[in-house]
Amino acid sequence: MFLILGSTLNLLASFFWGPDSQGVTAGTLVALSCFCWLVGLIGLYDRLRATAPRYVAVALPVTVFATVGGVAFGVQSIHEGLFDVSHAQTIDLLNQYPFATTLFWIAGPLFPLTLFALGVALGWTRTAPPAVGVLLCLGAIAFPMSRITREVSIAHVADVLLLLPFLYLGARGLWGRSRKSASSAAGDVPAVVGRTPGSRASTAPRVP
Repeated sequence: MFLILGSTLNLLASFFWGPDSQGVTAGTLVALSCFCWLVGLIGLYDRLRATAPRYVAVALPVTVFATVGGVAFGVQSIHEGLFDVSHAQTIDLLNQYPFATTLFWIAGPLFPLTLFALGVALGWTRTAPPAVGVLLCLGAIAFPMSRITREVSIAHVADVLLLLPFLYLGARGLWGRSRKSASSAAGDVPAVVGRTPGSRASTAPRVP
């Protein structure tokens, strides 16, 4: 569910972009989408741990740091709207603080890289159809291009490319949990071995 929410909120955010900045509404949606994506990706990594333990060991902390960077970009857009400054002006101000900009210029690009690596991992381990991994990789490539150029049309394409595979992965996760719950509920009903319809169960020990 969180994978679907994250990709959906990310898609909605691009519809609220302003001419010079993403704005308060888009920044808020971006921050919320990063939170949902992180929760969903942690669950997805947990399912991948058995087939790709080394990948998960590296990808999990990198993803946490990358989504923190995504939240920072969302908060930056909120501040641009609050103080009525353009994105270009904000970048000029940020460049005056090299240590602070580390969060933006390292964590920011890491997010699409983690998505690209996830697409490769899903294809390599064959835990998802090839189309899912391909769409995820294409979306990961288009995502930074749209954010650098600030082209809304490219952003919509990138966001849809990311939405489709996460819709599949999220729906499959929900379906798998519902089937597991149904199986567990069925297993809670004890079966009476050796009892025929209409007969009474005997508690007497069997005599050899």
